[in-house]
Amino acid sequence: MQYNFDEVHNRLGTYCTQWDYIEDRFHKKDLIPFSISDTDFIIPKPITEKIHEVANHQIYGYTRWNHHDYKSSIASYYQRRFDTHIEEDWILYSPSVMYSVSLLIRLLSKPQDKVLTMNPMYDAFFSVIEDNDRELVSHHLVHDHDSFVIDFEVFEKQLQECSILLLCSPHNPTGRIWHDDEMRKMIELCKKYHVKIISDEIHMDIQIKETKHHPLLSYLDLYDELYTASSSSKTLNTPGLIGSYVMIPNHDIRDEFLKVTRKRDFLNSASIFGMYATMIGYTQCDDYIDQLNEYIKQNMKLVEDFIKEELPDFRFQRPEATYLAWIDGRNVPFTSEQIQDALVNIGGVAIMKGETYGENGQKYLRMNLGCPRSKLEEGLKRFKKAMDSLYQK
Repeated sequence: MQYNFDEVHNRLGTYCTQWDYIEDRFHKKDLIPFSISDTDFIIPKPITEKIHEVANHQIYGYTRWNHHDYKSSIASYYQRRFDTHIEEDWILYSPSVMYSVSLLIRLLSKPQDKVLTMNPMYDAFFSVIEDNDRELVSHHLVHDHDSFVIDFEVFEKQLQECSILLLCSPHNPTGRIWHDDEMRKMIELCKKYHVKIISDEIHMDIQIKETKHHPLLSYLDLYDELYTASSSSKTLNTPGLIGSYVMIPNHDIRDEFLKVTRKRDFLNSASIFGMYATMIGYTQCDDYIDQLNEYIKQNMKLVEDFIKEELPDFRFQRPEATYLAWIDGRNVPFTSEQIQDALVNIGGVAIMKGETYGENGQKYLRMNLGCPRSKLEEGLKRFKKAMDSLYQK
């Protein structure tokens, strides 16, 4: 099936976080948003058809997720797309990836324990550590040309006092795919110091370059304290349908996770639409995912070429993964506040400032490219208009 990602769909008036509530983050209405990381694309047709079929049934009762159809859809997807074996018994339903991360932190550590994560980092990682009464240990990734790398000498020292490594793989916001040698080094060091690893792999499907994503659970032969939370919702644009999954090879932790979700938090029943979105998405929508990847690659190239030609003080090279452009403004002769003020009030465009993702993101911008090309072209035009106004002053 051929999908038209150029097609524009008006999301205003749908209670959409990215469009209808842009004022919450940028203090101004009527901006073109490139902020919250969902996409402006319609979902795959097989999911839409299944949702219509389920909706037409007109009974939306309590829904069981713990069955072969649900779990095998996930296991077969990992085998097919990533050559990674997943046992169905490891798979548990969860309402969201960050719920899973939050609960795993509580199950795998004690209050005041230290949790290591990267900086810059998806901003929810900082709060999920600190608001669970754990101490954040921040590993500042090293700016290496147009990429970010781990300083393993510093990383090892930091690990020695931590209980958990909280990993984002692929990495949001930099778009890094951790290479096989990096994954092995992280895992070997965590094993050496008895540090458990939780990996958020929600961005795993969008791969821009030749580098392939390596699921954490493909390294169980190296270490057994590995835990993964993910969802099809980021790729297939279904977060509003609610549903994710967590994969826990450790039997005892798996039982504890179930005990909390069933008997304390009462999350026994799945969202029927979210469950079907996962099952259909992972068994019938490879063509959508492949075409989406090609479209995002071209959006990335458009931004790369535009910045090189029209905004030469900025630097941007296509990332290895995600539909998020991590744009380097460290050579721009204005402060982050001046840039944001111009983007919002002159350009009328909303692009996330890098400081949102930690102090190591200073003077970067994170721009969501999961959108039709016409929106992106208009956004870039407004980006340039905003910067021209600063230079002209």
